[in-house]
Amino acid sequence: MKNLIYLMKNSTGKNYFLYSLLIFLAIFFLLPSTGHTQVVTESAKKKITVGIGEFTDIWMKMPTGTKSRTINQGFNIYSTYNIPFGKSNFSFAIGLGLTIHNMYGNFLVNSYTDSTNVVKIPDTISYKKSKMCLTYLEVPLEFRFKTKSKFTVALGFKGGLEIASSTKYVGNGPVATYNFTVNQAEKTKIKMSGIKNLEKFTYGPTIRFGYSWINVNAGYMLSTIFQKGRGPEIYPISVGIVLSPF
Repeated sequence: MKNLIYLMKNSTGKNYFLYSLLIFLAIFFLLPSTGHTQVVTESAKKKITVGIGEFTDIWMKMPTGTKSRTINQGFNIYSTYNIPFGKSNFSFAIGLGLTIHNMYGNFLVNSYTDSTNVVKIPDTISYKKSKMCLTYLEVPLEFRFKTKSKFTVALGFKGGLEIASSTKYVGNGPVATYNFTVNQAEKTKIKMSGIKNLEKFTYGPTIRFGYSWINVNAGYMLSTIFQKGRGPEIYPISVGIVLSPF
């Protein structure tokens, strides 16, 4: 939650609204687990699943010379409607969620009208942070198996729509991209919204398993984040933890 508040404080415009919504939904969804469980009926618990998670992205096919850091924390929140298969332990679920991916590394995003490059920051430049942030509205689908002892395994698939993007650089100059230039030697903070040539739709398989309201999940993005031929073929593999109050 502290990370979400930090993101909200350091965001503007469209992203500020999204992070505000994310925090509001997180608080709302977590209420049932903080003393208000009596409000949620047993019937609702069986039909609705809500969760909030934190994960790290392993970024694949980074351009030559560039690399992402080991931990690239991201956040997601979702709600699904569950359809049981009779009285069995199996069910199907469909829902709606919001996922924020971050990619930190030794790179700058150079975004032209018809192409976008990810280029290495020169070794002579001192910098604190450089990252790319992508936000997706997603539709998750899952086939679930849940035992009476509350152990759950879920295999799924999700599709996403890119709704916001930004880059952020905190460091010294001189550095230059098509979008901004830093000439001064002292530390400068620059944030730019709207990365061009992103793939609007993403998709990929997911897996989740856990006990009670604590789950480990993973996702593999089959699509790349940039349009084919207009950017590097980067995509993430995500691994994290999801808390499901009910």
